[in-house]
Parts: sequence; C-alpha cells; structure tokens
Amino acid sequence: QVQLVESGGGLVQAGGSLRLSCAASGRTIKTYAMGWFRQAPGKEREFVGSINWGGGITYYADFVKGRFTISRDNAKNTVYLQMNSLKPEDTAVYYCAADPLVARMPKGYVEVWGQGTLVTVSS
Repeated sequence: QVQLVESGGGLVQAGGSLRLSCAASGRTIKTYAMGWFRQAPGKEREFVGSINWGGGITYYADFVKGRFTISRDNAKNTVYLQMNSLKPEDTAVYYCAADPLVARMPKGYVEVWGQGTLVTVSS
C-alpha cells in the first residue's frame, strides 16, 4: 500500500501563498487519484480538491476555487497543492489522500491518508 507524507505547511500572512507537497512511497501513485482534505480546529475534516491519475480531471471545493490548484508529478510520485490568496479561515491541518476513484473523493471516500501538515494563516 502507498504511504503519504505531507510537507510545506507553516505560518503565512493573509493574502500570501504556500505550496504543499505530498510525497508517496511504497507504491506508484499512477494507479491512484490523489486529493487534499483539511481539518480546522473544532471542525470536521472537509474535502479541498482531487485530481485523477493522469492529471486531466480535477475537483475543487467551492471555497477554494480560483485560489488553490492541485497538480501531480507521477515521475516524482508527488502531489502538490498550490494555495494562493490565503485567508485566516484556511487555517487547518491539511491531509493528503489517495483513492482509486477520483469521483468519490469529494464525498469523503479515501483509501489512504497522510499524517497531515499544519497551515496557519494570520490576519
């Protein structure tokens, strides 16, 4: 089974940008759709975005459309989340996820989770 490790989180001011990375090991991610979820303090984990195995199909939550972009590099076994125009309400632990089916990830179906990386956006 694939293992996922996120990196790139940290503290950023509102309006700033961060790029999260998710490095996979143990198995190629070519057979997986990949995605990002987040969990803010006191709230449930929520879907952020997902991308199919080839990179041609993406889904995004309404609250990040136009600000966040998910991409993948199968040769590097890595997935990215570029976050621009960050807001304090984007503060959360961000989780990388893998699942065979990209269409079900927005519904919260995930086969493999990463351990998460904290993003804090100050006002």
